[in-house]
This record gives sequence, C-alpha cells and structure tokens, in this order.
Amino acid sequence: MKFVDEAVIDVAAGHGGAGCVSFRREKFIPFGGPNGGDGGRGGSVWAVADRNINTLIDYRYARRHEARNGEPGRGTDQFGAAADDIVLRMPVGTIVADAQTGERIAELLEHDQKVLLAKGGDGGFGNLHFKSSTNRSPRQKTPGWPGEARKLTLELRVLADVGLLGMPNAGKSTLIAAISNARPKIADYPFTTLHPNLGVVRVGPERSFVVADVPGLIEGGAEGAGLGHQFLRHLQRTRLLLHMVDLAPFDEAVDPVKQARAIVAELKKYDPALHSKPRWLVLNKIDMLPLEERETRVKEFVRRLRWKGPVFAVSALARDGLEPLVRAIYEHVAAQVPAEPSTDPRFTDEAGG
Repeated sequence: MKFVDEAVIDVAAGHGGAGCVSFRREKFIPFGGPNGGDGGRGGSVWAVADRNINTLIDYRYARRHEARNGEPGRGTDQFGAAADDIVLRMPVGTIVADAQTGERIAELLEHDQKVLLAKGGDGGFGNLHFKSSTNRSPRQKTPGWPGEARKLTLELRVLADVGLLGMPNAGKSTLIAAISNARPKIADYPFTTLHPNLGVVRVGPERSFVVADVPGLIEGGAEGAGLGHQFLRHLQRTRLLLHMVDLAPFDEAVDPVKQARAIVAELKKYDPALHSKPRWLVLNKIDMLPLEERETRVKEFVRRLRWKGPVFAVSALARDGLEPLVRAIYEHVAAQVPAEPSTDPRFTDEAGG
C-alpha cells in the first residue's frame, strides 16, 4: 500500500429539514388545530482514530464527504427523520486543521478517539411549535438550519517512542529490522527507505517500545535535496532520537564526522524543538573495522565531534552491541512515561494521613 501522510478534503454536514405548516382535518372536528411537525436534523461528519489504519491514502482520492439532509416535517404531528452521520476513520496520529485559517481542529492520539468535523444543521420548527392561546391557527414555520462545510488538511505524524535519524545507507533499516518486527526494504544503495516504517521492540513481557525509521536526510535537505524535510515531522512526537552514523563508509573520501555535523545542522534548520530533543549517538558498522582499531576509531570520532551524550558502537547487520542499546532505550522511554496513581487505599491520603 502506498504511504500517504498528507491530504486535503472537503466535508459538508447535512442541512436540517424544514418545518411543516399543517392543520388537523377530520370529520366532526372543525377546529382541529395545527399539527405540522419539525424537520429532521442533518447528518454530521465525524473523524475517528483507528490504529488499524496507517496511511491517509483513502483521502487522497476521495476528497468530498457530504452527509445527507434531514427530512422535512409532515402533517399529523410527524417529525422528519434525522439523517445518518458520516464517520471518517483515520490513522492514530492524524492532525486535522482548517485549510483556510490554519487553525488546528484536533489531534487524534488515541484509538477510537472521536472528533466532530462538521455539525449537521438542526431541523426547522413546524407550526405545531407556534400555537398558543392567542394564536389558534399559526401559519408560521422555520426552514432548517444549514450544516457546516469546511475544507480541511490532514497531516499524519506517526506515534513512536524512538526515531532513527541519519544519512542514507547509515543502516537505519537494518537496525529496525534487527531489533523489531518491522521488515523494511534493505539494499546497498542510498534512499532505499522511501516512507516511514514502524517497528515494535519487545524487551520482555508487557515491556516494549515503538521505533520509527524515516528516509535518510542529506546536506541541503532544506533546499529540497534528496527527500528534503518532508518526513522529519514523523519524529516530532518521539521521546528520543537515535543519530546513526556509518563509521566505515565505502568511500574513503567521506568523513563521517562531517556527515554527522550536516545532519545536526539540517535538524536545527527544520525545527529547533526537534533539535533539542534527547539525542543519542549510534556508531554503526563496527564489524567493518579491524577488531584492534574499533575502540580507537570510536574515541577519535567522539573527540572530533565534541559529543557529550551517550554513545553506542554497534553492528546492526551482525547484531553486535544491540542488547545494551535496546535495554538503555527502554529504560529511558519508561522513565518518561508518567506513573499511574495508585488505587490501593494504603497509599492514599485518607488512609492514615
């Protein structure tokens, strides 16, 4: 399935049905009085988050979503039927905004979260509503209220705990395939990854976290080079960034330190908040280096980069050094999740002050 993370749609709620002017007409009842019913409510348009959907492709081609109008009222006290609502199922992590004003309407962050996009119009009043002691035969009625209509932009930002960041061919796809259930395309040429991939890393029973792999970023991405910055928004909800670096590039003229600095610069250009997120350094492909040179090369890289944060030297292909990395990631992510308040009465304020 094609990965689509942006879409523009038009939603229109149904109009309310008009009220009815009618009078009771029966034999031997010359003054039956008004009996015109109200119109029915127009259908509304709702958005619902669905964790079983991972792309907005359904809204790339079906852009108009219009609910039905409510039925008009009828005589003999019959109210018009309300129209059915329309439910648009979207991936968890979708941001809905007004295309005209840019106002953010909702963020769908939980499964089955429901948000009203366009409210259906209320039905009009029939003349049954206007009868009184001084107005025995009212001929007033009101039309139905119009339903809301909007042009909306949909933007998907995947929900992940950890995001992988780095140059093309740094080994991000190999790493996510080694530690999680994700099976991305892996090849020996740049830009193998063309869309974000999500993988669940199982650390133990009921202990897991989600990793997101996005296409590689290169120098000049802000100016449109490579795939640019179009997928970096998928890292904005992560709690931790793993900056992966190819420590043993095939081209000897390539300087890994220069590449790492370029990635950090592009990240800062895109979003200072994303740049300020916790970021760990993962030096990949150490299996390509002689065993006696590995520690020296890692220390030299850290010294030249002037890196002060955590550093992990791994080989995603050989699965060397991955266990300490996964364990450290889980401890970091778990520490940031707020603990649920205890329901045990022994730990409440009422129990013993």
